[in-house]
Amino acid sequence: MSKYNREDIFRIVEEEDVAFIRLQFCDIFGMPKNLAITPSQLEKALNNEIMFDGSSVEGFVRTDESDMYLYPDIDTFEIYPWRPQSGKVARMFCNVYTLDRQPFQGDPRNVLKRVLEDAGKMGLQFKVDPELEFFLFGCDDDGRPVATSHENAGYFDVAPSDWGENVRRDIILNLEDMNFQVASSHHEIAPAQHEIDFDAESADRIADMIMTFKMAVKTIAKKHGLYATFMPKPKEGVNGSGMHINIMAEDLDGKNLFYDEKDVLKLSETAYQFIAGVLDHMDGITLVTNPLVNSYKRLVPGYDAPVDIAWSGSSANRSALIRIPSQKGAETQIEIRNPDATCNPYLALALCLAAGMDGIRRKLTPPEELHASVNADADNDMNPDRLPETLGEAIEAYSKDEFVKSVLGDQIYRKFLTAKKKEWREFRMCVTQWELKEYLDQY
Repeated sequence: MSKYNREDIFRIVEEEDVAFIRLQFCDIFGMPKNLAITPSQLEKALNNEIMFDGSSVEGFVRTDESDMYLYPDIDTFEIYPWRPQSGKVARMFCNVYTLDRQPFQGDPRNVLKRVLEDAGKMGLQFKVDPELEFFLFGCDDDGRPVATSHENAGYFDVAPSDWGENVRRDIILNLEDMNFQVASSHHEIAPAQHEIDFDAESADRIADMIMTFKMAVKTIAKKHGLYATFMPKPKEGVNGSGMHINIMAEDLDGKNLFYDEKDVLKLSETAYQFIAGVLDHMDGITLVTNPLVNSYKRLVPGYDAPVDIAWSGSSANRSALIRIPSQKGAETQIEIRNPDATCNPYLALALCLAAGMDGIRRKLTPPEELHASVNADADNDMNPDRLPETLGEAIEAYSKDEFVKSVLGDQIYRKFLTAKKKEWREFRMCVTQWELKEYLDQY
């Protein structure tokens, strides 16, 4: 059932004194984009008549095929609470359509929509709740962010040790004004690192919420004179920031399909098949879930991040890619631990869900679970199935995976690959401070 109809949108805009409506979408790398319209153009927008130049968006189309339409999803209408309250600013997420009124194959939101439609045909629906981590840093005299903080708080610390407590408070209050159901928040393990979790929602709504969350965190941090970053590993020697994805599968009547009270781990055959599918495809998926050179500085042993393409039934084992949280019954879910928040949430969720669904279709059996955690001194031969250790390795795995191509579509697949090859090439030519420190005066 829809949350709003057209008349609701017109009424809210008038009653709430909304001066601007942002029609929001994102490029293939998950960077938010928008067109801002005034209420005078709202009817045109709701009639799907607003056009934009797709050739100006990274990874979209060539100049000769640039004209595209934005189709607003009216159920995503929300007012930004952090914007001025006189002449308010609202937003709606949009799907992108071509000039001939077809869903644009390069639109990440449409990719996730296709996967969820396939799930419905299988009698499945998914609920997802992410765990997003971020750092709060200061800025230099020129206003540029710096990866430093004088704070030394750790896991679950409180003020005055936790300097970010009031920032998290303001973030949560603003998110709740936008109808987020915030589950919890706390200081994370590293100094200046934080986490805010929200309740499970449908996969498509969660992807929209992740986009909103990142914008809210950065905006409100700036109001406090701080810079929020979702960069996976901004500081060496401490834990990086991830975006664990907790997934629950239900039938169309809302019954949890991952739970079986007779199983020793309380997992159903469907759950095991889903796990097997994710593990089977994760090598090729990693480029999307962990898309930066820096992403692989986080995925190393000893820092509570996964390094093995493996699963564990123990909720305490945090080195496995898939962990089974302790809650069972109607709350049974699986946790995918390698993604970070620099990923495009639409593409990352689409691939993870599609991989699990492929495991169900093929009735795959997962490998033996990983019982022991991998520490910083672990031998790389301990488990031959490892996540890619560099962006270059992830590119190679992605390039060989036809399944990933089938989910993303040819356009996104090719343009994403081209961009990441360029990023890796540029990094390989870069001389780092570590190299200068280690080698300059030695050779």
